[in-house]
Amino acid sequence: MTGAADTEVDLLIADDHQLVRDLVASHLRAQGGFSVTTADSFAAAQQAIAAQGGFDIVLLDFAMPGMKGVQGVADLVAANQGKPVVLFSGLARRETVMEALARGASGYIPKSTSAKSLPNAIRLVLSGEVYLPASFQSAPPPGAGDSGLSPRELEVLRAVRGGLMNKEIANRMGLSEVTIKMHVRSICTKLNARNRTQAAIMAESLGLD
Repeated sequence: MTGAADTEVDLLIADDHQLVRDLVASHLRAQGGFSVTTADSFAAAQQAIAAQGGFDIVLLDFAMPGMKGVQGVADLVAANQGKPVVLFSGLARRETVMEALARGASGYIPKSTSAKSLPNAIRLVLSGEVYLPASFQSAPPPGAGDSGLSPRELEVLRAVRGGLMNKEIANRMGLSEVTIKMHVRSICTKLNARNRTQAAIMAESLGLD
């Protein structure tokens, strides 16, 4: 586990391409600090997680035998006891990634990521951050009007994305804290977000500052 600085990171690479699995596993092992397990299908990944009792982080190929779209991501997040599961794909649509984030994924690492950058991206996720490539983050987002959120909910979501807590938002907007909680609950429902943190992440796709 990752409780101490000198403890190896238990990592699972779930990918049906043997060359990718072998190259990435060899590279990370050579870096030091990584204990790498591989799986060539969704079922094999589930079995490895069950045997391990959860990995510190899972790199999950989205286009892999047995995957059931973003539901497969959610299932693996649950199986991995909530520890980070990151999409590891050659090409993923923006909508797919955002939905995966809403279902519990901790980011998207393209297979085109340089060998030097990959360990850094993994460590960023292990620190509790969500990893998205710079090119992906800068892609044109869809309009906020597509979200189904009301102007008031968009204002609350913008404040949540800014790091404000419910009480602070209530004071800023001149509303009660209970009302803000109701707005946050409605926002999560409309965005299919599990919690306010994931809603804040998804706010980026709505073009909110």
